[in-house]
Amino acid sequence: MLNKVLVANRGEIAVRIIRTCREMGIKTVAIYSEPDRFSMHARMADEAYCIGGTTAAESYLNIEAMLDVLTRSGADAVHPGYGFFSENTDFSRAVKERGAIFVGPPPEAIETMGDKISSRIAAKAAGVDGVPGTMEAITAPEEVAVFGNEHGWPVAIKAAYGGGGRGMKVVDNSESVTEALESAKREALAYFGRDEVYMEKYLSWPRHIEMQIIVDNHGNAVWLGERDCSCQRRHQKLVEETPAPNFPQDIRNAMGEAAIRVALACGYRNAGTVEFLYQDGEFYFLEMNTRLQVEHPITELVTGVDLVALQLKVAAGEPLGFSQDDVRINGHAIEVRINAEDPARGLFLPSPGSISKLIPPGGPGVRLDSGYESGDTVSQHYDNLIAKLVVWAGDREQARNRMLRALGETYIEGVKTTIPADVLILSHPDFAAAKHSTRWVESSLNFDQLDMQEPPADTKSPDDTQGSMQLQETDITAEVQGRRYRLRMWLPISDLPAAGQSPKRSANSKSGSKKRSSDQANRSMGQASGSITAPMQGTIIKVLVEVGQEVDAGQTICVLEAMKMENMIESPTSGTVKSINVSSGDYIAAGDELAVIV
Repeated sequence: MLNKVLVANRGEIAVRIIRTCREMGIKTVAIYSEPDRFSMHARMADEAYCIGGTTAAESYLNIEAMLDVLTRSGADAVHPGYGFFSENTDFSRAVKERGAIFVGPPPEAIETMGDKISSRIAAKAAGVDGVPGTMEAITAPEEVAVFGNEHGWPVAIKAAYGGGGRGMKVVDNSESVTEALESAKREALAYFGRDEVYMEKYLSWPRHIEMQIIVDNHGNAVWLGERDCSCQRRHQKLVEETPAPNFPQDIRNAMGEAAIRVALACGYRNAGTVEFLYQDGEFYFLEMNTRLQVEHPITELVTGVDLVALQLKVAAGEPLGFSQDDVRINGHAIEVRINAEDPARGLFLPSPGSISKLIPPGGPGVRLDSGYESGDTVSQHYDNLIAKLVVWAGDREQARNRMLRALGETYIEGVKTTIPADVLILSHPDFAAAKHSTRWVESSLNFDQLDMQEPPADTKSPDDTQGSMQLQETDITAEVQGRRYRLRMWLPISDLPAAGQSPKRSANSKSGSKKRSSDQANRSMGQASGSITAPMQGTIIKVLVEVGQEVDAGQTICVLEAMKMENMIESPTSGTVKSINVSSGDYIAAGDELAVIV
């Protein structure tokens, strides 16, 4: 059994892994960047080390910093979670070279399946066909145009080394190819460290069905049911459920067996997910995620299996201890992702900031996997997932109603969230009847009916305005040479944080956030006066207009990246560009004036 695990991740998934390790008696080591100094995962781990930096590239994608912590902490294994280094062969090999265990598949399997192009080739060799597409990386926009004209539009351009909808763009015609290709490559490079992309035909009304598999080192391979992940926006999942509704049992069995064939064909070990598109009674291989999935909790609830515990046992060389015949699916489970985004008007604008209050739901069959507590800050530099709300019930309709009840109990103050969108999805007759597809959310739902969410006015606790020299014994954390220690000290009450909050920061702290008025935060097209303001903090990726240029209402003025997502900032009116106040690479705050149209 493993003794100490370095959790090479942050947020919700790091907390999730730490909890299982604690139940198994395994010590944990956390890492954190400068913005994550007071984060929940760093507070929960047995040890925590600062790896510095602000952006993902400077911190959680810094191999040398990660390996340095591995050596200093004496951890005997590394769990990568999902995202970041979870599908990085260089990192997995480096971990092994340091004498530690990588909790995941062999690097050769990651290499084959982590590259979406080679994975399609491997799946075909295993007798599992994919969606019509290319087997090599795109080198020029003309290739996409030729493919689209031959196979039909739309065409999906996808990151070869990515997943989760990152670095994926859908183009409807040849005129849109160049811009979409550039955007896909930028997102792929920012999120996965490589910008190779490929393309495939975009099906008209498919469902996204994925199979959870796990393989040990003793020849045992099983699939643990499927998950329907068809409710998506921007090609990223919002709601997942298992079992998939209105899904034929013979197709389920065939898909599960196909998933095992794909896994064994590439020498896979540990937990993974083989994803398919299903339409008109046929299924197509989409990709394999060589890691734990965000939506793994719903599989856990219907099977009674702790997937993280299984990962750790398999990594330690232990057998699964059960066969395919032992797998039982009990009841129905649904998961919704609660992201720091404003879904009003269907824009899903990122909403980073401090969570002033978080009240979780309760009751039977309810689970909340969160990486945040009251007082924590959602940084614009990382993924904006706050929590995953998961429910279980005896059947799908009971689970749907339980989820709606649990969403109604969930209270998050300080940032805008996708909860209203989750409620809209779960309440819709199409979802209740399981008539949805991967295109359903964006083509059929009307987000205009959602209320604009008002962030609360800044408030101060009494200690912020009335100092006191009274002392109180309290537990604090201190950082020595990048390692976190817990200390017990007597401090003035006025210097202590309120219950559940992070230590106070100075007014000019870089990790603080400016208060935004609701009108600034709720639009991406600036003000009616023609002054275009930033709806969120982020980085300007590209400016698409020049001073003196004539523009139309709705025309994109610039591209703003926030939380690893590109947002098109559009002109609110037709007119002439009077001024441009930003350039590529500029970091801007919410409310900053970007340009003026007259």
